[in-house]
Amino acid sequence: MSQHTPAAAPVTTVTPAAPVTPAAAPAAPVTPVETPAAGIRRTEVDGVRTLLAAGSGPITAGLVFRVGAADETYATSGITHLVEHLALFRHGVSDLHYNGATATTYTIFHATGTADEVVTYLGGVCDALRDLPLERLETEREILRTEAAGRSYGPNHQLPLWRYGAQGYGLVSYTELGAWHLTADAVREWAATRFTRENAVLWITSDTVPEGLRLDLPSGPRHPMPRVTSALPVTPAYIGGDDGGVVMDGIVRRSTAASLFAEVLGRALYADLRQKGGYSYATAGHYSPRDADFATITAFADALPQKQDAVVGGFVDVLARLRAGRIAQAELDAARNKALKQFDHPDAYAGSLPSYALNLLVDHPNATHAEHRAELAAVTVDDLRDVARELHSTALLQVPGRGADWAGFTEAPQYSAEDDRLTGTRHRSHDDKDTTLTVAAEGIALSTPGGVIAVRYDACAAMVAYPDGGRRLTGHDGFQIAAEPTLYADLTPDGIATIDAAVPTSAVVRAPERAPERIPQPRPAADNGGKERGGARNWNDRGWTPRQKAAYLALLLGLSLSGAAVAGWVILAGIVTVTELGGTDANYVAVVRMWVLTVVPVLLFRKLNRRMKKLK
Repeated sequence: MSQHTPAAAPVTTVTPAAPVTPAAAPAAPVTPVETPAAGIRRTEVDGVRTLLAAGSGPITAGLVFRVGAADETYATSGITHLVEHLALFRHGVSDLHYNGATATTYTIFHATGTADEVVTYLGGVCDALRDLPLERLETEREILRTEAAGRSYGPNHQLPLWRYGAQGYGLVSYTELGAWHLTADAVREWAATRFTRENAVLWITSDTVPEGLRLDLPSGPRHPMPRVTSALPVTPAYIGGDDGGVVMDGIVRRSTAASLFAEVLGRALYADLRQKGGYSYATAGHYSPRDADFATITAFADALPQKQDAVVGGFVDVLARLRAGRIAQAELDAARNKALKQFDHPDAYAGSLPSYALNLLVDHPNATHAEHRAELAAVTVDDLRDVARELHSTALLQVPGRGADWAGFTEAPQYSAEDDRLTGTRHRSHDDKDTTLTVAAEGIALSTPGGVIAVRYDACAAMVAYPDGGRRLTGHDGFQIAAEPTLYADLTPDGIATIDAAVPTSAVVRAPERAPERIPQPRPAADNGGKERGGARNWNDRGWTPRQKAAYLALLLGLSLSGAAVAGWVILAGIVTVTELGGTDANYVAVVRMWVLTVVPVLLFRKLNRRMKKLK
């Protein structure tokens, strides 16, 4: 079967901690402090770029590395998450509030406590990164699987894989395959080359570096941002989604106007879809930097199944209004005033440290608070209109139910391009005579009545190989094909060996053995003298409950009775026609009335008959 398969994205990992007593070490060398923005100072600790800003209450510190899920491949996805787990293991359990998180383009370790607790925590993390407890690798694999199984998905979890494919920024939508098979050496190498002092930034809510802080990290190059890929040949585009709401994202240039527009969009959706229409309960607009130059704007509105068409229409209308520049000055002012309030907080500079650190990691300039205020004041309604148009031009809309062609959105590709057709050995599906798997020298393809899906070996993001012979190939474009010997005729071990020999070793993921009931099997056909009965199946084959069986029998009885009634009515209409038209005083009105009344039972019978065919 071919599909774009969403899966869990790496999320925050919460692990209780215990203080670790670091080995005696000299104090970290601290370079002279610079001041890139009033209230925030910059220095270095052991070669790690460091930002300082005084805050009230306990000290909070965050050590951020420029490595995340988007830096991996699908076959190694989860390796950064594994490193994060392993680095936190030795902290055990304590009252210290600490955490770790693996995001799309960065990984962070942070803690809140006294100066001594923060020093101990950061030193322990760095020591662990240099010497990971790899004896815990198998245990952490199971923990990651458990975490993934219990993870809840956000409404936009499918959008990255459809926009970017099974690579780079799209990997946050996929299962962490690397957790299944990566060796200790691979994990150790990843930590040594990505979790380095040059590839990190430290921030601390203090005006001085805490005494005794040491960051014993290896040296290594700074890593550039992941390459941006695309699985969408045309935008604006749309995909189908489950009932529950409408979600959209788009890529815009990073700017103060774009961040304000996201707020205006969220408020406009709330006003139109909740307050005026009463169609939605929750609406939102969100701005998130993607890299040094671009950001993602995401918008969402929930909907009940019976209201989803109205929500889709209202959602599109809001976008059209903003794109046309019909934005009230009051809408802009409300968003601007909300943004300005962040600067009134006494810990405003301390609160800015995480975003300043991320900007430093990706080489995006940081503005002072005064400069940011000036940028906010300069944004006009026309600026918001321009952002709306840029957002629409790159938009990917996920809608439940009907499509969005009527609104000018193009359906995202459901099948491979024509030039991806392959020629090789053909294997007919045991379940569907119109579906064929082709194994070719360049790749594999699945031909269905709707179209063809192809995965070329040189563009294979990952091949999951099961010990029983099953193979699941995912292309960089996100399309996926399951080559299961149990589902396709004559797909022998030799055919699987052909696939194995052609897929790059770096893309192969050796999966654990599947339980017998997890191995796909064709739908069984009832025995009829050794021949299939056109797909008919007995009760047990269907797996129906007693209530479903009773409903089927009732429907069968109704079909039989209605068929007899319709046949009788048609015969009666014929008799009336012959009688009336054969006499000297023909009653044409009665004949017409009789045949008009015949139409209704005939149509009802046809509808009932179609329902029966679907159940067979």
